[in-house]
Amino acid sequence: MTRPVSVSGAGFEPPRLVIFDCDGTLVDSQHHIVSAMHSAFAANGLGLPEPDSVRRTVGLPLEVAIERLLLPFGLNALGAVVEAYKVAAVAQRLEPDHEEPLFPGLVPVLDRLEAGGFLLGVATGKARRGLNFTLATHGLTERFVTLQTCDVVPAGKPAPDMVLQAMAETGAVAASTIVVGDTTYDMEMARNAGVPAIGVAWGYHDEQILLKAGAVKIIKDFGELPDLAVELTARSSSAA
Repeated sequence: MTRPVSVSGAGFEPPRLVIFDCDGTLVDSQHHIVSAMHSAFAANGLGLPEPDSVRRTVGLPLEVAIERLLLPFGLNALGAVVEAYKVAAVAQRLEPDHEEPLFPGLVPVLDRLEAGGFLLGVATGKARRGLNFTLATHGLTERFVTLQTCDVVPAGKPAPDMVLQAMAETGAVAASTIVVGDTTYDMEMARNAGVPAIGVAWGYHDEQILLKAGAVKIIKDFGELPDLAVELTARSSSAA
């Protein structure tokens, strides 16, 4: 449920919105992603992609990620590998020791952002089922008022669709919205939607390539985010 926007004497005031990536930004899921990808390739008799190659595709729609990883083998197996990955990912979630740990400091920062009047959202390359599982596991489902996944929008990252849809659902505008993510796909998605992007130093893409892709700043820990979010939305609103 979205919160109402405020109206002041100066006129319409859109809500401020922070859109987070999930894998590599909120949770450290790289080991499960690499493992599921290896299972999918092995199930189809293919050589296993390098873990770094898999990590570099995190954030893209699943079909696009696997298509890139399949380039050395040709694309005939694309559909089969996609389905095998889904099977492996679901099986992992059923394991009793399955864990995708939150990155340190997230929950207190979500508290601070909400206390400061920000709405919170997620835009991820995960399917909705996977995102729902991750958020529920950590008790975060109710923290986010808009959830954008590549299986419910016309185009995944780096297209702007998820950001545009999140803004439409919440009443936010480009000047009141920021994206927080760990990959160039997040930075490009934000840039394509006309909103500023903040890169995180703990994710799956190097800081320098995040800056080249359009990050306005790289944060070293979550504690830096609330003040920066206020600064960026105030600056954007002043410039609008």
